[in-house]
Amino acid sequence: MKFITQNIIALAVSGLLLVSCNNGSQKEENNKKEGMNIENNFRGIDHVGMTVPDVNAASAFFEKALNAKTLYDVLPQRDKPFSGAETEKQLGIPKDSKIIHMRLVQIGNGPTIELFQFADAPQQKTAGLNDYGLQHMAVYVDDIDAACKQFTSAGGELLSPPHGLANVEDGPRNKGVYGRAPWGTLIELITYPDGLKDKSLHRWTPKK
Repeated sequence: MKFITQNIIALAVSGLLLVSCNNGSQKEENNKKEGMNIENNFRGIDHVGMTVPDVNAASAFFEKALNAKTLYDVLPQRDKPFSGAETEKQLGIPKDSKIIHMRLVQIGNGPTIELFQFADAPQQKTAGLNDYGLQHMAVYVDDIDAACKQFTSAGGELLSPPHGLANVEDGPRNKGVYGRAPWGTLIELITYPDGLKDKSLHRWTPKK
């Protein structure tokens, strides 16, 4: 009797495993049919957000300094501001603050930048490289000297002349430099035409 009971349990477990496998295979097949890639659901960075004193002035700087293009206004300046308890909850912004202008701009083939302009909100100075959180963005360029001239002529300030990159990024023509936008945000100009020293490594680089 004990032997029979053990066999029944074993058969039941095997049946559950088989059903589970079949369900998993069926789900995987359904996902393939629906064009989903479960193994890589996250495609990459879509956009980064940046709060600025004046969206119009900031987008004009990006256009002059980095050849950016304005895509569209998420919140036109003439529209009713985003505010109220629900907005404060959804976005984690201080009570009674208002978003009065939002715009998407794009630099080359990289992710878009979502510019925010606030009113009636407490605001801190821009983050430094040593501060927690997102504190700079880097823009790949082909001619770093020309990019530096364009950046400064548009009103940006370089922290130093272009310098070599370190360790695996080091190469005769590989260089970078940090600068600040007129409102203080750190922006890095970087180029590495010689690639990485370790050719087995790979990093995403915007296409020309």
